[in-house]
Amino acid sequence: MEKSLITHVVLRVAAGNGSSWRGVAVAVVLALPVQPLVGQTTRAPSVFAMGPRVTVVGTGPSNSITDVPNLKVGNYTRSDSGYRTGTTVIRTEHGATAGYSQMGGAPGTKETDLLKPGGLVRAVVQAIVLSGGSAYGLDATTGVMRWMEEHGFGVPIGKEGVVPIVPAAILMDLGRGGDFKKRPDAEFGYKAAAAASNAPIKSGRIGMGMGAGWGMGTASVKLSNGYTVAAIVGVNPAGSPIDPRTCLPYGLFLEMNHEFNLVQPSAAECKSAVASRVGPKDGSDHAVTNTTIAVVATDAPLEDVEAGRMAAMADAGLARSIRPIFGIGDGDTVFGMATTPPSHTLSFADLTAIYDAAADALGRAVVHAVVDSHQVGSSRVGYCEAYPSACVKRHAENTQIPSASGVGGGAPRQ
Repeated sequence: MEKSLITHVVLRVAAGNGSSWRGVAVAVVLALPVQPLVGQTTRAPSVFAMGPRVTVVGTGPSNSITDVPNLKVGNYTRSDSGYRTGTTVIRTEHGATAGYSQMGGAPGTKETDLLKPGGLVRAVVQAIVLSGGSAYGLDATTGVMRWMEEHGFGVPIGKEGVVPIVPAAILMDLGRGGDFKKRPDAEFGYKAAAAASNAPIKSGRIGMGMGAGWGMGTASVKLSNGYTVAAIVGVNPAGSPIDPRTCLPYGLFLEMNHEFNLVQPSAAECKSAVASRVGPKDGSDHAVTNTTIAVVATDAPLEDVEAGRMAAMADAGLARSIRPIFGIGDGDTVFGMATTPPSHTLSFADLTAIYDAAADALGRAVVHAVVDSHQVGSSRVGYCEAYPSACVKRHAENTQIPSASGVGGGAPRQ
């Protein structure tokens, strides 16, 4: 069994002709057995190795977060009877290593303390919940845990059963559908968990994106080291993802393989949109708008501290694509997930490429939320509805503005 030596140094201070002890002085050497943490996998000692250069190969096959192996996503969405909200569940079932970064001043989260490096639970996160409903929406987690328990997914507790580890974050969309009390509950989480699959996810007004100011977006990237990095995000900031000077998304420069396919909108459209409710401060139904929540994921074998670092680096993707961001009224939270248990030390080049890819993928996911969402009821007018001249190439290629269909599980109820 491994042992850890903890040494406390003795401080001896000479005074005058003799010696005296001053301050706090302890001379103890401890040899204590260290029990392996839940989900921890022994990994080779860390060695600073640069490693070969890592490049971007292209987007993943579906350009969505389900391109990451061993990861499933489910959505449950409602846009009827006073509802305009939803819940998104990112499921790993057999466990993932996870961390998080929380930059906004008004977060709504659950179980994030478990993700702090060095804790008992490391590589056993079964699901992460991203939901509308403000603090009420955290109740969706209860439904996810119920579904996971019914199917035997969780940390085993003796012979009695399991405890699913399900961190969560929420965004503010209360009142978007006209009824403040119509928000996600445990049933939303249960149905989203049940709908989860590895099918491609389409960006738009689905799941957490139904009530979000700018919708839900996702994107992925494949690296030359063989790893995939991807993101999914609910875009609901107090700031804006649209540059009012150009009326193009701030994150347009992150585009890969013509995925956005936008052109400069006409001056008339730009002037009209900026001066109207589609402008940067549109609150959608005059409701309070705040909080952007996201998951960045990879199949690289990250440690918990590395998953947390990936989430923190991904904050840069939000800063590149939304302005301003991380406000005192925003609860901006990003989770980092690694679906492969830590088994070997990654090189400096590998880690740098993974972190950078997470930031760019999250920035691109924001843009997909913007360009793929459309108006539902009295919600924000979709980007391509407000700036049709910017989307002429998208229309020419018969790329439909996605409706709030249930691609990836949980179709909206009409």
